[in-house]
Amino acid sequence: MLRAMRAPASTPRPIDGPLVVRAQSGERAAMRELVRRHQKSVGALLGRMLRPAGLGPLTEDLAQETFLRAFRALARFDPNGPAKFSTWLLRIASRLAINELARKRPERASADSLGSASTPESEHRRKRIGQAIASAVGELPPPFRAAFLLREYHGLDYAEIAEMLDLELGTVKSRLSRARRLLRERLEGVRE
Repeated sequence: MLRAMRAPASTPRPIDGPLVVRAQSGERAAMRELVRRHQKSVGALLGRMLRPAGLGPLTEDLAQETFLRAFRALARFDPNGPAKFSTWLLRIASRLAINELARKRPERASADSLGSASTPESEHRRKRIGQAIASAVGELPPPFRAAFLLREYHGLDYAEIAEMLDLELGTVKSRLSRARRLLRERLEGVRE
């Protein structure tokens, strides 16, 4: 059931290396192009991490902060190194989101307050399952949620997640295993 949540494979992006080099030299057009290429994935990751905790309105602010921090530290990024620019950028975004989640603990809306769908039964069921999954993902501890979202929604492999979150590979595998176990437990009543 969880495997079906993975985002569809997208067309490969152009290699960012030459663009990063131009941005490192201060070329504003290159910086704008890097933002254009990566703003959707940064926003998606932040939204998926923040919305379940009731912090969805902070998504845009943290996305901007992600790019500001990236451009401030761009001189230290090696475009010929082992890390992809996109992985490095998502690492910055995930750390910002984890820090924000640790800082704020607002009450979340209950499933009843979300309203019921006035659609055919299959659409209502799909929506209910989607809400249950989103709620269960939102209840994961932030470190588990970050690893899970990077794997299942952004399609990163274990090594990329380990690099991005500055963890050992075994820790990533453990966090993903525990996240999946917690999700299975929380979603057990949803299965029919």
